[in-house]
Amino acid sequence: QLQLVESGGGLVQSGGSLRLVCTASGFTLTHYAIGWVRQAPGKEREGVSSSSAFDGSTNYAYSVGGRFTITKDNAKDTVYLEMNSLKPEDTAVYFCAAADGSSWYYQPPSIADEAEYDYWGQGTQVTVSS
Repeated sequence: QLQLVESGGGLVQSGGSLRLVCTASGFTLTHYAIGWVRQAPGKEREGVSSSSAFDGSTNYAYSVGGRFTITKDNAKDTVYLEMNSLKPEDTAVYFCAAADGSSWYYQPPSIADEAEYDYWGQGTQVTVSS
């Protein structure tokens, strides 16, 4: 069974940092573009960041630009989302998602378009206290 697994969430104070980790079970992430999407209570899902499969091209939502960094390490078959200067409004469940296809080898999926993703993880909770 093909699965994505997120880890690294938790409770942190405003201004703090967390690093989320996304790994795969049943397949390797090498040929997949990866995105991070979050959903806060009572709100719609919001694209946060995405990375192409091979060349490190990335996209970021305006709300996290300069604070979050996505890194796809194909050697370790792992994707990271480094989150710094966290704010209470970053509180959400964070999901990683994988997009298959050569379209994404050297271009990251659009932050605004979740339809490109083929596989999703179960999510990890991030809570930022004020």
